[in-house]
This record gives sequence, C-alpha cells and structure tokens, in this order.
Amino acid sequence: MVNYDYYRIFYFVAQYKSFTKAAELLDNSQPNITRCMNNLEHELNCKLFVRSNRGITLTPEGLRLYEHVSIAYEQLLIGEQELQRDKSLESGLIHIGASETALHLMLLHKLELFHEKYPHVRLKISNHSTPQAITALRNGLVDFAIVTTPLNIKKPLQKISLSTFREILIGGLKYADFASQVHNLKDLNDIPFVSLSTETSTRELYIEYFLRYNLPFQADMEAATTDQILPMIQHNLGIGFYPEALAQESIARGEVVPIQLVEPIPEREVCLLWDTTHSQSIAAQKLKASLLT
Repeated sequence: MVNYDYYRIFYFVAQYKSFTKAAELLDNSQPNITRCMNNLEHELNCKLFVRSNRGITLTPEGLRLYEHVSIAYEQLLIGEQELQRDKSLESGLIHIGASETALHLMLLHKLELFHEKYPHVRLKISNHSTPQAITALRNGLVDFAIVTTPLNIKKPLQKISLSTFREILIGGLKYADFASQVHNLKDLNDIPFVSLSTETSTRELYIEYFLRYNLPFQADMEAATTDQILPMIQHNLGIGFYPEALAQESIARGEVVPIQLVEPIPEREVCLLWDTTHSQSIAAQKLKASLLT
C-alpha cells in the first residue's frame, strides 16, 4: 500500500520539476524528498522521473499519474479552503423552518444582526406552520425550526424557549362600541371570527381555550397566514386573536380596536427546535448560539 503522503510530495515535485523547490515548499529536506520519490517509484514499479543536469522531467507514466494526482490534490485543497471559509463564516448556507408569528416577533431581528456580522452566510427561510416545520425538521429538510407553541415533539427533537408573548383579541372599527366594555367569551357567540386554518397550532390553541369554558370555537373566515389576519380584521370581516406586539401599530393608528376579555388568554412561547441526530454546519451552530443570547 502506497504511503499517500508520497503523492502529496509527488504533486509538488512534478508541479515545480525540482526536488529542491518541492523541499522548500514542504519545509522538508531535499534528500528526504528524493528518498520518498525513489520509494514511490519502487512501490509503483515504474519510473516517474527522468533526472538530468537541467532538472527533472516526467516520464509518460509520471505524466499519467500526475493527471490523476493533481485533480485529487487540488480537490483536497478546495475542500480545505471551503472548511476554512466555513470556520471563519465567510460562506455557508443555513436553512430555517419558521412560523410566520415567530419570524415577525423575533427571528427577523436576530437574522438582521447575524447578517450584519456574517454577510457571506446565505440564509434560506421556509414559511411553515408549526406542524409543518416539525415535519421538515424530522425529514432533515431544515437545520432547525423557530416556531410558536403549542407544539408536540418527541426525541430526538429538542426544544428551548426563546421568548414569550401574548395575543389579544382585536376587531375593526365596526366593533368600536362593542370594544368599549369588557366581555366574557360567551358574549362572542354571534360575532364572526377570523382565524388560521385547522392545520395550525394556533387554531388548536383557541379550540382548547374555548373548550376550557365549555364553548365551541368556530372560525367564519380562515386565513392561510398570520399576515392575512390583520387586514381581514381591519376590513371588518370579523374579530380575531393577534400577537399584541404586532397589533400595537394598527391600534395606535386607529385601524383596529382591542377587545378586553374576562378570561385570560393563554401565554405562548417562541421556541427553537433541532434534531439531535443531525449534525449542523459551523454557520448553523453559530446562528443557533446567537438565537440563544
């Protein structure tokens, strides 16, 4: 079995057609380089170099070997350079599965800071509901997921809470008089609701919330994404629950009104999820660490 370090030495000798130059570049001695090449010729049982007073040239066998060795060695160099760029975060790709609420409440701000620090790392964000993000994570389609509770995961998936938030009930200006008083959930029976679809954790949360008080939760208008809920409420298509932090600007502009409830609305969390069986790139590990600070 050929000592593979011989091929590295052979590459430099053949590249520069000089044992002396190869020794300098490899920080080695010329006699040792010569010995290694003699050993390589012996192990391959063929002559690789023609030595003369003017230096060395490759034999036809040496040329053929160099064609293969140069490709292999240069690919190894490229690989090393890519790893070095990854270590210094001068390259890399991070694929994130994110629910829309998590994206707007905290992830965009964190990504802005990360991108300012590491502008050469590419970010790919897939807009998922929480159940969809968990499925993508299990299937290895994303490096990690940033989603909102409620959620149900099993090992090898792990989670950690990044922040908490509350949602409030809001309505369009049509409901301004109604919003002037505090209400019980049962007072909402005859008012249309805007909500996300049944395939989302948000919908599940409010079904359970209403059931806790022996009431049904029925959405009259279904939105595909959280971003669609606010304009539907602004246009008086119904009332709905919306993250308080994201609703404040519309409330301040007088576009929607908050509706206070006697029954406390459940607190929710933005969570980071990852699969402990999947290794992560250096860039992904760095972003994950920045999300936790």
